Amino acid sequence: MFQTSHTELNNLRERIDKLRGYLDLESKEEELYVLEKQSGDPEFWNDQDKAQSTLKRIGALRDALNGWQEVSTNCNDLAELYEMSKEEESEELTATIESDVAALRARIEEMEFKKMLNGPDDACNCLLSIHPGAGGTESQDWALMLFRMYTHFFEREKMDFKVVDFQEAEDAGLKSATIEVTCENAYGLLRSEIGVHRLVRISPFDANARRHTSFTAVYLYPEHEDVEFDLDMSEVRVDTYRSSGAGGQYINKTDSAVRMTHLPTGIMASCQTERSQIQNRETCYKMLKTMVADHYRMEEEAKRDARMAEKKKVEWGSQIRSYVLQPYQLVKDLRTGVETSDTAGVLDGKLKPFINAYLLSTSETQNS
Repeated sequence: MFQTSHTELNNLRERIDKLRGYLDLESKEEELYVLEKQSGDPEFWNDQDKAQSTLKRIGALRDALNGWQEVSTNCNDLAELYEMSKEEESEELTATIESDVAALRARIEEMEFKKMLNGPDDACNCLLSIHPGAGGTESQDWALMLFRMYTHFFEREKMDFKVVDFQEAEDAGLKSATIEVTCENAYGLLRSEIGVHRLVRISPFDANARRHTSFTAVYLYPEHEDVEFDLDMSEVRVDTYRSSGAGGQYINKTDSAVRMTHLPTGIMASCQTERSQIQNRETCYKMLKTMVADHYRMEEEAKRDARMAEKKKVEWGSQIRSYVLQPYQLVKDLRTGVETSDTAGVLDGKLKPFINAYLLSTSETQNS
């Protein structure tokens, strides 16, 4: 066992040293120094939004640096413990070393996973939008199930999120919903969800209990704080309406809801969660600007790269995952082949195996 621990500790040390480069910790140290200096400026709080954003970034940088330092120190401590233990024959000490090495390995694997989130948009916050396909009540109900799946996933993973729009359907389910996710690497973690999700089940709305297939599309938009795009409001139609829906705590049911439509592209954004129409208008403008800027950016990228493997538009043929509840239980990702019979768990937010597998597959493709 001890020889095995020695070999693994050496391997873990090599992986830790590589992580310092992968995670670009040297540049993070420099950025942290600059931001901490800025935060000590007497005029730092003159711009509240910028100050909050800076403090959030400082916290993220400290977490990254402290996380690496923690595993590095832990590895050194275990190496010393190993040297001390070579002359002892203690089952208790052996078990302790095995347990600590396993915990260190798991922590390193988690940090290595984060290195896969190195795309140009991966570090951004994002807007996740859910839209049912053709099929009326069936697809609208499926859209609501996906909405619940994602909110449960965010809660499980302790990801900050806010429902900015929830359009309730007349009979059941939802017409559309948009969730803003604000946490480290939000876009990178969720880009695996872009595409069409397919559900097969015995319909609860069919008196003859027949099996139905429903489709819902999920879109994702990265939120760039410094996006250089001017939204011409002369090209935007603004409508106000009364908030509605089974959004529960998320929905502010007043006459303050705002919908903005960008006429040249047909892109639409809605917000109904703020307390005033002015706040809803500001949030809606921010959302529409993000969506339209991403639309034009995708068009430019498409001109340079016809494949557009990562940024392709969501088409109704681009099914990414199948959820079968009848006649058997199976959720299968059609891109990676990952599957599980725990359909209830997946619909309750257990999405990490699918997300991890997708990120690994895309990382291997980019590095091949």
